[in-house]
Amino acid sequence: MSTPPIDREPIESYEVTGKRTKELTRRQIKKARITGIVMFALAAIVMFFLAPAAAGTSTFGLSFADETIQLPPLSVPSQGSLWVLAMVLGFLGATQFFRGFQSRTTVILGIAFAVFVFSIMVWATAGQEFSLISMLVSTIARATPIALGALSGILCERSGVVNIGIEGMLLGGAFTGVVMGSLLGGWVGLLAATLTGGVLALLLAVLAVNFRVDQIIIGVVINILVLGLTSFLTAQVLVKNPQFNDAPIFQAIKIPILGDIPIVGPMFFDQTIIVYGMFILIASVTFLLFRTRWGLRTRSVGENPKAADSLGIKVAKVRYLAVIYGGMVGGFAGAWFTLGTVGRFDEGMTGGRGFIGLAAMIVGGWNPIGAFFAALIFGFSDSLQQKFAVIETPIPGEFLAMAPYLVTIIIVAGLVGRARPPAADGQPYEKE
Repeated sequence: MSTPPIDREPIESYEVTGKRTKELTRRQIKKARITGIVMFALAAIVMFFLAPAAAGTSTFGLSFADETIQLPPLSVPSQGSLWVLAMVLGFLGATQFFRGFQSRTTVILGIAFAVFVFSIMVWATAGQEFSLISMLVSTIARATPIALGALSGILCERSGVVNIGIEGMLLGGAFTGVVMGSLLGGWVGLLAATLTGGVLALLLAVLAVNFRVDQIIIGVVINILVLGLTSFLTAQVLVKNPQFNDAPIFQAIKIPILGDIPIVGPMFFDQTIIVYGMFILIASVTFLLFRTRWGLRTRSVGENPKAADSLGIKVAKVRYLAVIYGGMVGGFAGAWFTLGTVGRFDEGMTGGRGFIGLAAMIVGGWNPIGAFFAALIFGFSDSLQQKFAVIETPIPGEFLAMAPYLVTIIIVAGLVGRARPPAADGQPYEKE
């Protein structure tokens, strides 16, 4: 009786798996040490540069003067607090370098950066009073166009269409919103801004879905087209007719009872209609994408359009609708710059927020909730640099202006490798 041959494939598979596990461990150790060194560097900056230059008490206001419930300001000794914060950073760095937090590395690094940012706030406000509640309210407001821009990108890319033209949609919505708002009122301006984003998205859909043009190029063309067109119309129309550039601003609407909750109330329940619209859209899109048939079809088209087509799903129709919806959200976001803040249009006033929205989309993993939290980080950095400029910190103004974009680069560089876009993202589909 012959002996059956021994199957060696499982042994080889185990050997390969063992090598991969060993390499993965080495990568984890290397990453832990690099992260630990970064934390050590942050601790050194706080200890040797910030702490010696701080004197007196840092005071952080936690309430507005007109609030029903007044919280006492938070006062901490500047130099002593910085020493404690430096020791916290040093402890985190040492633990990360010698032991590592394994899968929680990103969370610990985020905590370390939060401690470092608070250290800068303590140093900058030494001997002064800083309205922390004002900065937090501003964070929500400044995160609004970024979160909506990210939401615009999510709707498009979940269906497989890359939307680099979010910046142009924001700018177009801001321009149309202020002109129509000046002529017919804020609500008409808001509607016009939303429709403008939808028209630009329709252009993207036609070129990407029907003509299968490179989607990156389409987005760049939309951005350049809108920037040039709005600049021309501003010089030729708005400058000569200032009455077309004077729209009413949406005022904050305080929700009874909820708006009186300390800290949380002013942040979330005493905002403009555009900010409330952002919350509603994030919740609605999350539900629609992950809990409805339309969302399932949209995501399936973005992952495998050929398989979706074989099941009877009309790929072109799904992509058209998703892109147009995304464009309308982008136009709605553009209205924030004019109808939600200053009531007038200035050339290039979006300042790259559409691109930061794309970064928030990637960091958030193409998920509306994740993108919102990523937008809060960018909104916080934007609000922080504005507040630092007001209290006249020793940090140069040019560096403060760079802060939101530096944060974008650092976060995307650290997390973009982990994010996985929809499998068919950016790939045109031709029905066989």
